[in-house]
Amino acid sequence: MAFTIADLIEHSVDLNPERVALETEGESHTYAELEARANALAHTLRDLGIKPGDAVGLYSRNTVEAVEAMVAIFKARAVMVNVNYRYVEGELEHIFTDSGMKVLIHERRYRDKVRNVLQNAPLIERRIVIEDGTDEAGELDPGESRFEDAIASSSTERDFEPRSEDDLYMLYTGGTTGKPKGVVWRQEDIWRVLGGGIDWHTSEPVTDEWHLARVGAEGGQLVRFPIPPFIHGGSQWAIFQSLMGGQKAVVYPEFDAARSWEIVEKHKVNVVFITGDAMGRPMVEALAERDYDLSSLVTVASSAALFSQNVKEEFLDRIPNALLIDAIGSSETGFGGLGIVSKGSPTSGGPRVTADKQLHVLREDGTVIEPGSGEIGTLARSGHIPLRYHNDPEKSAKTFKEFGGVRYSLPGDFARVEDDGSITMLGRGSVSINTGGEKVFPEEVEAALKAHPDVFDTVVVGVPDDRFGQRVVAVVATRGNARPSLTDLNEVVRKELAGYKCPRAVWFVDEIKRSPAGKPDYRWGAEHTAAHDADETL
Repeated sequence: MAFTIADLIEHSVDLNPERVALETEGESHTYAELEARANALAHTLRDLGIKPGDAVGLYSRNTVEAVEAMVAIFKARAVMVNVNYRYVEGELEHIFTDSGMKVLIHERRYRDKVRNVLQNAPLIERRIVIEDGTDEAGELDPGESRFEDAIASSSTERDFEPRSEDDLYMLYTGGTTGKPKGVVWRQEDIWRVLGGGIDWHTSEPVTDEWHLARVGAEGGQLVRFPIPPFIHGGSQWAIFQSLMGGQKAVVYPEFDAARSWEIVEKHKVNVVFITGDAMGRPMVEALAERDYDLSSLVTVASSAALFSQNVKEEFLDRIPNALLIDAIGSSETGFGGLGIVSKGSPTSGGPRVTADKQLHVLREDGTVIEPGSGEIGTLARSGHIPLRYHNDPEKSAKTFKEFGGVRYSLPGDFARVEDDGSITMLGRGSVSINTGGEKVFPEEVEAALKAHPDVFDTVVVGVPDDRFGQRVVAVVATRGNARPSLTDLNEVVRKELAGYKCPRAVWFVDEIKRSPAGKPDYRWGAEHTAAHDADETL
């Protein structure tokens, strides 16, 4: 029995060879075609010297080739390194060297950056270039080969040695508050918490490695559209879940709100994956511009970023027949829980979800906080959790701790257990604001601000204050040329939160900087407030 990413996808290939696995503009691949191309690329990686456990980098937007490369890397028993395509050269150098990658697969558009960094990343001896329409006629550098040539020159047979559940999966995360860090999982563990290895409804573990493929083969084929970049773990696992279950994944490289609805309409998409307000707000506003045929749409699922209540309710107004799901999780915990969104749901300061059995809220001494106490503690997952951070034993010791003989992952999120046992996420402790001894979580203030009709997006940070230590302030992007007063903004905030959580100053900007995964860049927010005078101060 092998609960590995490649084996689970191969089971689906065997039961659904003629189904379409991947689809994009003017192109589609069946499961059999995906299998053949991924096998060939995996053989090429082996020919380039890649051995089980070696790192292979993937530096690409959401393309069909990126999916083929992911599958191929796992077939070869290598460790995939997701490279954020928005990184500058210093960040690229860190991830190239820290991961120890030996082969890099990248789109041609990133070639100049790669060239500039390679001199400081001597382990990368070979590169495979995905043609993306930029400078296709260019000559190859020494050590480079074209993606299609790498596939055409190798065997399409599935003749690999048996794999192990201990084969590794690594996800690089962070970069907005520090250097990117690799979270290292056993493949079975990450599959259990993100890939369907534990039944979402019963929380019981799946014991048959053919279960997902068989259920998919016996049922109808869902069409999934994961919009966030594949550099984000949630989007990767949306693809893996689709492939393991014999479903169809729609893949497009760039996000545009109106274009996303056109894609849903064109491909008859059933399930859309987004990341909170960063995608949700422009998408819901695009629905007001014209009508789309969304009759195929069954579910809109959001994860990994704030999905504010007013945006959720606008979705329900525009698409009343769709199921709206708000899920939580992180690179260090995997899936944590989900909530089914309904109109008029009570707000409690952040995303509120029904947690699975392995998600807890702990006090500093490691004891579990029971429902209804009102205490705020640290979110923790037990059971299937990561092994460590790559090359960072100090960070590993701080995040993966043992209390009472139970090993936990504590990624640094604060949370509260409500009376009914649901969990409210309050945000990262690393960006919480201490004002006069009171702790304020930026996400709850951001959610409250977004209820103001003129606020399109916002990031909330703390700035130094002689009296209170820190003051709560907001950087706001508005609709059009609107400039609401700070008093007006705080009238909305006070409807949801205590007065000490209201922003004491506001900066208006054209756009809020976010990560490719949709998370607010708090470091940028702090730098902006330090470098510019506030537009209004109380």
